[in-house]
Amino acid sequence: MDYNIKGTHAGEFINHNEILDTLSAADSDARKPEVIEQILRQAAEGRGLDHRQASVLLASDDAKVWNRVFETARDLKHRFYGRRIVLFAPLYLSNYCVNGCLYCPYHAKNRSIPRKKLTQEEIRAEVIALQDMGHKRLAVELGEHPLYAPLDYLLESLDTIYTTRHRNGQIRRANVNIAATTVDDYRRLNEARIGTYILFQETYRRSEYERLHPTGPKSDYNWHTEAMDRAMQGGIEDVGIGVLFGLNNYRYELAGLLMHAEHLEATYGVGPHTVSVPRICPADDIDTADYPDALSNTLFERIVALIRISLPYTGMIISTRESASMRARLLELGISQISGGSRTSVGGYTEEDEETAQFDISDRRSLAEVVDWLIDTDHTPSFCTACYRHGRTGEKFMTEVKSHGIGSFCDPNALLTLNEFLNDYAGESTRRKGFALIARKLAQMPDGPMKERTAEWLTRINSGQRDLFF
Repeated sequence: MDYNIKGTHAGEFINHNEILDTLSAADSDARKPEVIEQILRQAAEGRGLDHRQASVLLASDDAKVWNRVFETARDLKHRFYGRRIVLFAPLYLSNYCVNGCLYCPYHAKNRSIPRKKLTQEEIRAEVIALQDMGHKRLAVELGEHPLYAPLDYLLESLDTIYTTRHRNGQIRRANVNIAATTVDDYRRLNEARIGTYILFQETYRRSEYERLHPTGPKSDYNWHTEAMDRAMQGGIEDVGIGVLFGLNNYRYELAGLLMHAEHLEATYGVGPHTVSVPRICPADDIDTADYPDALSNTLFERIVALIRISLPYTGMIISTRESASMRARLLELGISQISGGSRTSVGGYTEEDEETAQFDISDRRSLAEVVDWLIDTDHTPSFCTACYRHGRTGEKFMTEVKSHGIGSFCDPNALLTLNEFLNDYAGESTRRKGFALIARKLAQMPDGPMKERTAEWLTRINSGQRDLFF
């Protein structure tokens, strides 16, 4: 049976009966050592797994199986992404919203949360605050509201973000997480030079989705689930998917998530650029005790590892919802992008305003502290946006990743952008450690033109040059 259905209707590529059949078969196959062995061998080769194979592993409780899954996830993470960790921050523009999502404090009926929309001058101030931390990459967030958050407001805000300069600061890539919209609107977003278009499914189970989204445009399951198709039809080559784990049974969600990725790959020739793995956490008007499917840490680690071995080519994102210790464990199992110094409130970088926060933050370290921690753990903090700025997006990017060629771009650019950060924003202790790491990583690079060019550019950055297109 061909599971990579090419139809663009949600009921075709997220098929409820297929997921139920997958979970039933997984319960049986998880007891067959020969089936498990074949799946693990395929994963170790870096060929990825489909939703049925991943579901078999998730159905197992064998400690030996999970030791091999984790070992494979660590190996693939290193093979495809090395020790690079891309850093970003969310920027909330508005929390006005017309939807009725039961798990989100921005829902229209919540009267306790103050509503706020940033002016362009306030956005400029937020961007300067983010630049002064050292950020180059943002994830722009806002609620869905036709009056207070129309597309024209977002487009104007993106122009403000990209044109704001302060000292050596510059936002070089703005990813966008907004509600599902039309092909024409996605085309306008693409023309505004967004990076990745991000939209979480929340839950792939239609009945649960409709229960959790009783009112508003987001209540339309098909409209929301088919958003990535319209985005790619509108010219956006990099899309990011994800579910909010804890809203529904985790086995169902993993199968649905992988089916969505398979659909994008089969239909457009390229899978998701990123997969995010948020899980339900406390927030204003939200109590996690109301969600019996909330994940334990053990299950969460298993899911992250399974996504990594199923989609070895895709970037994986973890937010500051998670604690510093959990984020440290997940870096080894597959995460390649993390936020740092984050605020989830509207205007939160220029003033403390937790009342407008979308969710509680567990990892409250500053960006400087996160960079310092990454260096201490032999990771290379990366602020690189070169692929996006050079047109290595969509299929071009995935071709490089799948052939293991992306490191020849990413490794030098990670060192160069870290060098920028150390010169412009780091304290003396971090500078010493960071420059030592750069020297060590440079020495480990193969001799040749790329190593020579990287050394030359490091010298140019240290002499005061900036924005060398990294």
